[in-house]
Amino acid sequence: MAVWTGSPPPLAPGFIPRPETGGTLEAALVPGATVALVSDHAGSAGRGWLDGCGKTQLAVAFAHAAAQQAEVELVFWVTATSTASVLSGYAEAAAVAGVAGAGDAESVSARLLGWLRDTSRPWLVVLDDLTVTAALGDRLWPSGPAGRVLMTTADASTVTGHRARIVPVGPFSRREALTYLMGRLAADVDQRLGAIDLVGELGNEPLALAQASAVIATSELTCHDYREHFLDRREKLAGASPSGEPAAAAVTWELSIDHAELLAQGTAQSLLVLAALLDGDGIPGTVLTSPAACEYCGVASPAVQDGLAALEHAGLLAADPAAGLPGAPRLTRLSWPVQAAVRAAMPAGMLTDAVGAAADALLQAWPPEAADPPEWLARALRSCTDSLRQTAGDLLWEGGCHPLLLRAGESLDTAGLTGPAVAYWTELADTSDRVLGTGHPQTSEISERLAKACLAAGQTAEAISLLQTIWAERARGRGPDHPGTIEASRDLGLALVGAGRFDQASVVLAEAVAGWERSQGTGSPPALAAREDLAAAHRSAGQLADAIALYRRVLADRERAYGSGHADTTATRQKLAEALLADGQAKAAVSQYERVVADRERTLGAGDVHTIAARGALGSAYYAAGKMASAVRLAEQTAEDYTRILGASHRDTLTACLNLAHAYYGVGRRSDAIKLLTSVIERCGHNLPAADPLTAMARVSLENITGTS
Repeated sequence: MAVWTGSPPPLAPGFIPRPETGGTLEAALVPGATVALVSDHAGSAGRGWLDGCGKTQLAVAFAHAAAQQAEVELVFWVTATSTASVLSGYAEAAAVAGVAGAGDAESVSARLLGWLRDTSRPWLVVLDDLTVTAALGDRLWPSGPAGRVLMTTADASTVTGHRARIVPVGPFSRREALTYLMGRLAADVDQRLGAIDLVGELGNEPLALAQASAVIATSELTCHDYREHFLDRREKLAGASPSGEPAAAAVTWELSIDHAELLAQGTAQSLLVLAALLDGDGIPGTVLTSPAACEYCGVASPAVQDGLAALEHAGLLAADPAAGLPGAPRLTRLSWPVQAAVRAAMPAGMLTDAVGAAADALLQAWPPEAADPPEWLARALRSCTDSLRQTAGDLLWEGGCHPLLLRAGESLDTAGLTGPAVAYWTELADTSDRVLGTGHPQTSEISERLAKACLAAGQTAEAISLLQTIWAERARGRGPDHPGTIEASRDLGLALVGAGRFDQASVVLAEAVAGWERSQGTGSPPALAAREDLAAAHRSAGQLADAIALYRRVLADRERAYGSGHADTTATRQKLAEALLADGQAKAAVSQYERVVADRERTLGAGDVHTIAARGALGSAYYAAGKMASAVRLAEQTAEDYTRILGASHRDTLTACLNLAHAYYGVGRRSDAIKLLTSVIERCGHNLPAADPLTAMARVSLENITGTS
C-alpha cells in the first residue's frame, strides 16, 4: 500500500475517466518523466472560466491508479501556490522518507530532492496548482529515475526551461460530457430529458457541467428545464456585457448561487464571500464555522453548516476528508474561477466587512503557537492568509496591523521556512512603514521580527543593520534601561557574534548584562541569560578564560537560585563543560559532563535525546582525557541509542558513528574504524546534500586512516 503525504482532494462526484481528452497522461508519465497538465485556454488570455477544466481531478485519478497498481510506493502531494507551500510540502515528504533531519525547510528540501534522485523506491510527486509565485527554480525541481513528477498549472510559463512534457487539458469531448452528465443524474433518469441539448449549450465545459448537474440533481429540474434557465440568464448577461457571450460556467455559477440561496435560506452567499477570499485549494473546516464566520453570516453554527451543505449541493464548493486517506484533514475547496467571480462582484463596502471577518475567522481557527498545530493545518492557514492579503490590500491595516498577519509570520518562523519568512516580514515591514509610519510601535516590532528572520536565514548583515536602528530608536525613545531597549541590545549582540564581529559583540552584550543587572538585579533570569550570551561571545572569539569565568559565575548563581538539578542549571553546566574541553582542561570537563549526564538521566530518562547527546559529549571528554576504554564504551552506546531512536540515516546518528570511528582508531581498531567510516560515507551520500560538511569530514577521516585520497 502506497504512503501518501499532503492533502489531495477526493475524486469529484461523478468523476469519469477521460480517454478522449486526457488519455495521453498515462502513456507520458513513465518513470523518470515529468508531465505538466496545462489549461488549454483555446485562445483566451490569462486565467478565466476555462481554467476549471479538471486538471487536478486528472492528477488525483492518476495518483490513485498508480498507487493501487503498485507502480509507486510513495505519493507526495504538494500544493504549489507559493514557495512556502512547496517547502512545507517537501518537509512533510522528507519526514516520511526518513531524511528530514535538522536545519531549515530549504535544507530539509535539499535532502529530500537528493534522496529522490538516488532512491530506487518508486515515487510520485504531484505539484498541484503550480503558480509563478512559487518560483520553482532548479533547486526545488524534483527528479530521479525511479520517480514521476506530475504538475497542474494554468500557465505554461511555470515549466519553461525544464524538461517537462506539456499536456493541454481543455473541455470534455461531446461523448465524455454526456457520459458525465448521465452519470450524475443516475438517481432519477427522468431528469436526463434534454441532456444532449444541454451538453451542447454548455460547450462541454467541465466546471459548467459540474455546477449544472449539481443543481439538477438536488432539485426537481430536468436538463431541459435547466437549459431554459441557462439560455435566459446567458442572454441577460450578454446584453449587459460589452465582451459578448459569456463562458458557460460564468452563467451556471449564477444559477448555482440562486439555488444555494433557496436551499440555505440566506446564508449561502455570505459563506461563499468568505470562502472566496481564502485559498480555494484547501480551507480548514474550522475557519468557516468559527464564531467570526457565524457572526458575519448572522446565524448560529448549525445554520452555517446548512449553508455550507447548500453550497456543496449547488456545485460551488466541496467539503472533503482529503480523498478518504487515513487521518486526513477535512478541507473545504472551491475553484479559482468561482473565487474570482465572487471577488469581482463584491462592492467595496462588502469587501471591507468580509475581509475583517475572514481575518478574525482564520485567527480563531489557528491554534496557539504553544499548541504546535499539525503542519497541514499551519500550511493551509498560511495559504489562506496569503490569499486574503492579496485581495484585502490595506484593509488589514485599518487601526493597526491585524494580529493574523503577525501570526502567519510567526508560523513561517516556527516551520523553519527561513527564505519565505524573510520575504514575508520584509513586505510587512514596508507596508507598516507606509501605512502606520516609521515611528509606530508595530513598525518597530515588525522590523525586529524581520531582523530575527534574517538571522535565521543567515543574512547577518541585513539583521545587524535593522537591529542597530531598532536599538537606537528604543534607547532614544524609551531610555537605556527599558526592557525593550535591553532586549534589542541583546539581539544586536547575538547578531554581531553570528557575523564574527566579536569585539563589538562583547561590548554590546556587556551593556545588555549591565542593563538587566541595574533594572532587575544580578540574579534575575534575564541577567543570567545575558551573562551566558556574553560568555558564548567570548568563547566564539577564542577568549576561553573569560568565557569559563562567566560560566562558573552563572552556574553558581543558578545553583543558589534553582538548585543543582534544575534544567537551567544543567544547561549552564554543559556549556561550562564545553568551554573547559575547548580550553584543553579535559579532566575538569569530564567532571562537569559526568554531572550533566547524571542530571539528564534523572530528570529526562536514559533514552531521551538530550541525555544521549550529553553521554556522547562525555565520551568525547573521556577521549581527550585519555580514558580510551570509557570513551569507546560511551561512543558505542551513543551510536546505538541514536540508531534505535532516530534511525540509521539521521544526521545525529551519522555524527555519532563518525565519532565512534575516531574512537576505534584511537584504540588501534583500525579495521573497525575503516568499516564504520565506509558505512557512514555511504549513508551520508544517500541522505545528506552532496556538499554536506559531515560527508566531507568522514571522507577526510577515511583518507587519513587509509593513506589514500
